[in-house]
Amino acid sequence: MKSEEIIVDAGHHDREFCPVKVQLDLPEVGEETSFSLIEAESGRRVPCQFEVSPGGRALDLTWIVESLDKGKTVRYRAEFVDRSDRRSPATGVSLREHEGRVDIAVRGELFTAYCFGDDPLMPYLHPVIGPYGDPVTRGFPMIPDIPGEATDHKHHTSLWVAHGDVNGVDQWGPERRIVHRGFEGRREGPVYAELASRNDWMSPGGEKMVEDGRRVLVYNTPPRARIMDLEVAFSATEGDVTFGDTKEGGIASVRIAWGAKKAKCGRLENSYGAVGEEECWGRRAQWCDYSGPVAGHSVGIAIFDHPGNLRHPTYWHARDYGLMAANCFGISYFTQDPKNRGDFTLRRGEKLRFRYRLLIHEGDAAGGKVRERYHDYVNPPTITVT
Repeated sequence: MKSEEIIVDAGHHDREFCPVKVQLDLPEVGEETSFSLIEAESGRRVPCQFEVSPGGRALDLTWIVESLDKGKTVRYRAEFVDRSDRRSPATGVSLREHEGRVDIAVRGELFTAYCFGDDPLMPYLHPVIGPYGDPVTRGFPMIPDIPGEATDHKHHTSLWVAHGDVNGVDQWGPERRIVHRGFEGRREGPVYAELASRNDWMSPGGEKMVEDGRRVLVYNTPPRARIMDLEVAFSATEGDVTFGDTKEGGIASVRIAWGAKKAKCGRLENSYGAVGEEECWGRRAQWCDYSGPVAGHSVGIAIFDHPGNLRHPTYWHARDYGLMAANCFGISYFTQDPKNRGDFTLRRGEKLRFRYRLLIHEGDAAGGKVRERYHDYVNPPTITVT
């Protein structure tokens, strides 16, 4: 048996349900290698998940730090053994495909589903279940005639990826055509489940314009603080691709559930403390949060913009009727300056990657500790292996 000591330093921020990852270089690691991660002080066994490199000499070890105060450290002991450690999917995050969708369940409870069927508005994630067991994103148009729910903008499909001007083609509205071509990877385990797909963005004439590789990763956190990472990597496989300057778009877009038939429902807030559509729409911010009432409870959903994304911090197409979308392209609209163009051309053979984290939480941005959770994402704890 071989072991390594791992030290996690919280740094300047309190940590709560914070995913962490470390790469370990090992001379002999195979498919049957298993790990026990032990918290040194308590002796508690911590669920962990690993992926071995193709050469079998390195691995990424991932686990979740449940709570760690700023300025504090926690020590772990990673023990490497020669037997498999198979865990029941019900104790972690699992994937189950059926009828044009892949259900993603955390500890046996449905959190969301990746829907990829023949509907031209697919793919999208629906539903997205919140802290108290109710959806935090809108059911329409997937589920029509929900009492009290708004039925405007039928192309606002819960949680989705789209843009309103791709080589002049509207890939945001009800005529968009983003076609699921298949899954390229699936992974489930005690810490997270990951689903990777490939999608083609088609012209009205049926010609492929650009493709995206999409990655959805859901962590094993409690209902009050669900975490999902979304990655969208565009590849210009057919020729140059221009993402045009338009406000109608969002590489990460949500339509929240509490945007009922009345406007100005819920609370929009961004990382600079701006509140409401007037202060948040068209403004740049590291994150944006939308909170409101669902079935008698206050819940919220936040989107975090990764610092490596194009034009970080992104602009936000955020409306007080329930829309929140990260859009770095519609600059002339957001700045009200026609000369300040946001067009971006991806040259043939090039790639453009976007990364976001979504946090579904209790209460508003303050109650959900959104500001601190953003630092978990962009300024994670320091990890030392000794």
